[in-house]
Amino acid sequence: MLVLQNISYLHPNKDLLFQGINLILNSGEKVALIGNNGVGKSTLLKIIAKELPISNGQLLVEGMPYYIPQVFGQFNHLTVAEALGVDGKIKALHAILAGSVIEEDYVVLGDDWLIEEHCYEGLRLWELEGVLLSDSMGSLSGGQRTRVFLAGIFIHRPDFVLMDEPSNHLDSGGRALLYDFVLNSQCSLLLISHDRKLLNLLHKVCELSKDGIRVYGGNYDFYKEQKVLQTNALLEDFLSKEGALRKAKEVERESVERQQKLDARAKKKSAKGGMPKIVANSWKNSAENSTSKMKGIHADKTSALSEELRVLRSSLSSIDRVKLRFDNSELHRGKVLVEADGINFSYSDVLLWSSPLSFKFLSGERIALKGANGSGKTTLIKLLLGELEVHSGVLNRAVIDSVYIDQDYSLIDNSLSVFEQALSFNRLFLMEHEVKMRLNRFLFSAADWNKCCGSLSGGERMRLLLCCLEIASQSPDLIILDEPTNNLDIHNIEILTSAISGYEGTLIVVSHDDYFLEQIGVDRVVLL
Repeated sequence: MLVLQNISYLHPNKDLLFQGINLILNSGEKVALIGNNGVGKSTLLKIIAKELPISNGQLLVEGMPYYIPQVFGQFNHLTVAEALGVDGKIKALHAILAGSVIEEDYVVLGDDWLIEEHCYEGLRLWELEGVLLSDSMGSLSGGQRTRVFLAGIFIHRPDFVLMDEPSNHLDSGGRALLYDFVLNSQCSLLLISHDRKLLNLLHKVCELSKDGIRVYGGNYDFYKEQKVLQTNALLEDFLSKEGALRKAKEVERESVERQQKLDARAKKKSAKGGMPKIVANSWKNSAENSTSKMKGIHADKTSALSEELRVLRSSLSSIDRVKLRFDNSELHRGKVLVEADGINFSYSDVLLWSSPLSFKFLSGERIALKGANGSGKTTLIKLLLGELEVHSGVLNRAVIDSVYIDQDYSLIDNSLSVFEQALSFNRLFLMEHEVKMRLNRFLFSAADWNKCCGSLSGGERMRLLLCCLEIASQSPDLIILDEPTNNLDIHNIEILTSAISGYEGTLIVVSHDDYFLEQIGVDRVVLL
């Protein structure tokens, strides 16, 4: 069981990250923790794993959770056994088998005489047959390192598992193993992920925001349905408040005009004379005070309504605001863009593909490139872009305007400010205010324009690049997306999905995220 009661966390510089976090996780529950980048999801997981101290509140965890972090670079200098926390027992076992009678070796090993077998069985379950306990973690790929820590669940048999973006570095095969584990495991699970397919396997969704945690009693699709209902209610409230504000301003204008007519009539009477001066002045002062009071009452009302509208507007989804609005590609649909006949590529005289590739890509298609890690997806992209030349076969490429977008959105120049980056794509010489209007539509307010691009999050980099493509105006004939969702939270994945859905040119996507591929309308899969 896990109980969080009024948890808060302050950064070392005393900035408050979150407060008032309350959550109960019962034995056997499988729960997703979601929320926008920067709200503190990973920090909360580290607190539960007791890797970070809480600033306030109470934390109760039965047993020691098994924690799989998102980033593994800190383990690169360790062996697989050390990273899994079994190196002491392995050394003690080998020492005893070699004849050691030192009592400490027996104490360290305990009853785990089969620890080495269990470790290799765990690695085998996650298809790491070639990995040794003595191997360096730094020598493994990102996907292999993730699988090592997943194998640790079998080795340590914890009751409670914490996972931070476990599918990030996994290929399709690794994700299939992960999905199977989540479905069949008896462990309590709390995991952070933007993998919607994985999230749909869980019993409950907890959304973390600056206001705390909101619990939804269902999987991700259920959560989305509830969010739609909330958004519709917000929209109705917004429209109602907008109407009330218009009405209030209209009433204010009519009331002020009526009072001004009364004041004018009073002044006119006073000017004609026949009225004692003290009465005339009193009448004048009373009229002015009445007008002032009326203006104050209406100003308070309209100000309150305006503030309510501002809060509601900020709560409404920003997804629909971010659309790619540029000219369509001038290529007619169905034109042959790339044609390959028996192509292959070799590294150190070793052919990359056991069978040469032959294919044809047409204008307007939406193609997913799939395959296990190391199957040559990135190499094929470089061949398509002309950055590499085939070593055998024939590859014909039409002369087209293409854009390659990798998972780090490297087309963004880290040395530029947000506004300077946007200007660098301003080939149509738009006026400065027009560029700023587009930045605002892609959720960059005036406060963001001078930010250094190097400090932007993955989602911000994605939105800025989409904005730059729109500012450039002419639609590229081909957009290649290489794992575009890896560094994005769910909110920004949905923004990317919505934006790219409006693109009418040719799309080639490398992604293990089947949910994303389905949402953007991929109609053809090329499997390597």
